[in-house]
Amino acid sequence: MSTPQTYATHRRFEPLHHFVLLPFFLITSVATIYTFVRRPALATFWIALLALAVLALAVQVRVYALKVQDRLIRLEEQLRLAHLLPEDLKGRIPELSVKQLVGLRFAADGEVSDRVREALKESLDGETIKKRIQTWRPDEFRV
Repeated sequence: MSTPQTYATHRRFEPLHHFVLLPFFLITSVATIYTFVRRPALATFWIALLALAVLALAVQVRVYALKVQDRLIRLEEQLRLAHLLPEDLKGRIPELSVKQLVGLRFAADGEVSDRVREALKESLDGETIKKRIQTWRPDEFRV
């Protein structure tokens, strides 16, 4: 059994992406640029450009995955909050930013109303919301 997720442990690295692919593409890009600088030619320029394009592609794919995840979290949290919040807060759900909703997803049902009130009253960002959570609701399905 793994340790419970908390603010300190909720960040997740994807080993293949973060520790294999990105370093490989970065090193390849640096090496091909170095080769082009040492031996300028159309072929070495093109290989360096290709290496940079592949690195950019790897970063862009990750960014797209995180954007889709944020959109899904926004929808899930709006539905969850519509079910859990008292009437005086339900009408204010649209005022919450995506970053605030992403932070709120970790708040347990019993404290989510308090965190929403604070987020709206103090214009808290997602990280501050996460730091204030007393009872952590783990999210094990992140990208």
